[in-house]
Amino acid sequence: MPDSAPHILTAADGKARAWLFLAESGKNKRVAIANWYSFAFEPVFAGNPSPEQKLRLMEGIARDLLPDAAQLDVYPVTADDGASALFLKAFRKAGWIAVERPMGVNHYLTVDNRDFETYWAGRPGKLRSTVRRKLRSTSLTFEIHHKLTNRLWDDYITVYQRSWKQSEPNLDFLRLIAEQEGKAGTLRLGFAREDGFPIAVQFWTIENGVALIHKLAHDQGADEMSPGTLLSHHMFRSAIDEDKAAIIDYGTGDNPYKTEWMERQRPLYRVDCFNPRFSSAWLPAAKTAISKLVG
Repeated sequence: MPDSAPHILTAADGKARAWLFLAESGKNKRVAIANWYSFAFEPVFAGNPSPEQKLRLMEGIARDLLPDAAQLDVYPVTADDGASALFLKAFRKAGWIAVERPMGVNHYLTVDNRDFETYWAGRPGKLRSTVRRKLRSTSLTFEIHHKLTNRLWDDYITVYQRSWKQSEPNLDFLRLIAEQEGKAGTLRLGFAREDGFPIAVQFWTIENGVALIHKLAHDQGADEMSPGTLLSHHMFRSAIDEDKAAIIDYGTGDNPYKTEWMERQRPLYRVDCFNPRFSSAWLPAAKTAISKLVG
């Protein structure tokens, strides 16, 4: 967000602290520092606060926003971990009008101490049959890299340019993530190659038992080889058996292919908060409330 000024708010309650990372989005409007690469947005806490402390901390932050902000929009927010409820309760207690609306879906897998073969036995028969048949005749080779190099980045771009994906709008940002995660030892950059030429790529990170699938693409000209599916088979095996991932997260988006690999899904919410002290917030608040009612 090079054109958006950050607004980072913090609150303390004894040894407990909270931060909320926001940015400007027009006059008197704040939004989450998040984009389509984000898996979830929530406050950051330190000092092991209790649920009651988290609410007090967030209420304090919400009150600090009242003099300058007419609106706040945050997305994607999850509900099963209490993040959505925390936003709603804290901002309402501070005097805001807060509305929650479902805006997306997240597919994920909890491994539950299974090895890959046990997990794989539970996949849909059509997927297992495709992988079995394609692996018998494939000329592809597979590799997973934990460090980024200039050659690997060039290969990543090559695959994207030959895929169905739109041009990547923030290549510098993605490369920075890959470099930082490589230095931290959490990068998993997978390739499927034919005679050394890259035809499929997947960009994962694995940290604290959670595997995040950030980006994937394959060469459209190689569809009959199913390179993306075979590379996924290789990546899931490595994440489960080698990295011992407890959770694998496919991020935002309700793409049908994700249900073949994942076993659970949850809604992602947008939380809109309106400051009644600003007349400019009244009409947007009414429209959002009506939108929630009519679905």
